[in-house]
Amino acid sequence: MSFLALVIPQNQSTRTSIKATWLGGEDPIEFSSVFQLRNYNMSNSQDSPTFALPPFDHVKADVILRSSDGVDFHVFRLFLSLASPFFETLFDLPQPSEEANADMEIKDGLPVIPVSEGSKTLDSLLRFCYPCTLAEDPVIEDFREIINVLDAAKKYSLDAIQPAICKSLFTPKILEANSLRCFAIACRARMQDECVLAARYTLRGPLVPEWFEEIELITSAELLSLLTYHQKCSKAVVALKDDLSRAFPDVSLDHDYSCEEKRRTTPNRSDGCGGFIDSTFVDLLDRPSAETIRKNVEKAVQTVQQRQCTTCRRLVPGRLRELATIFTNKVEEVTAPIMPNLKF
Repeated sequence: MSFLALVIPQNQSTRTSIKATWLGGEDPIEFSSVFQLRNYNMSNSQDSPTFALPPFDHVKADVILRSSDGVDFHVFRLFLSLASPFFETLFDLPQPSEEANADMEIKDGLPVIPVSEGSKTLDSLLRFCYPCTLAEDPVIEDFREIINVLDAAKKYSLDAIQPAICKSLFTPKILEANSLRCFAIACRARMQDECVLAARYTLRGPLVPEWFEEIELITSAELLSLLTYHQKCSKAVVALKDDLSRAFPDVSLDHDYSCEEKRRTTPNRSDGCGGFIDSTFVDLLDRPSAETIRKNVEKAVQTVQQRQCTTCRRLVPGRLRELATIFTNKVEEVTAPIMPNLKF
């Protein structure tokens, strides 16, 4: 083992260099500053395992799990054995002595078990395994990282924590970008409520989805159920158009004021709220979601605000947003009772 000896000049009146010598025969290395010395030390210690964050640095731990990127997690066999039959069987096997098994690394008197997971994935996985008094369930906001943790849980037979990991998927941020993938994972895990939630988010997309990796996790019956659900919601929403006066009572759908730009005062449906309703119904046929209305109304408002007519810019945005609120409530009202027919 080598140690680093520093030679720092006593005269600090002038800027000088720092010499460091490895006590083991190496030649001295000259550094211009302590920061350069620190950076050198860090860059040359990357191959050495580092300690994980608490609580995986406990001095009374009885085994070390080493991640693929060289981070040592000092953990307790009991916690892992209670969570996983895989670890229970592993730790029940007779452990050879250090002399009898030269291939097994021993560090600080503890056996080191290398694993293929990176430190980020392993940290999240172990926090799900540990008691809540020692580690809270992690908040994972990246879809791919959740999948990595879920795959690791399956690999190590951590069945009890898989539902908790899956629940990390069902946040608005992740569902908005990965609704179909979340639906497939929830189906595979037989999580009824999460399946319904993910199905509702899929209404923001088209009826026929593009291929996605997790589609292989679900059966053809489950996919058909999702498509049928989407189609039923579309029909329920479009049916509102058959009786607009009932769907939108006390709301004028025509442009019924003087427009300076158009130079006319006669009602014109395409310029007012009616035009917004007509175009939005077209989009709702493929995307029967309240989110479709919210996006469309903002586009309509931006279009109006670009007009030369001050009357339009003053009156129409408020009317459009008021109508969009009513429209959104109606869409949610007719789609809420519809459920995907999933048989778990």
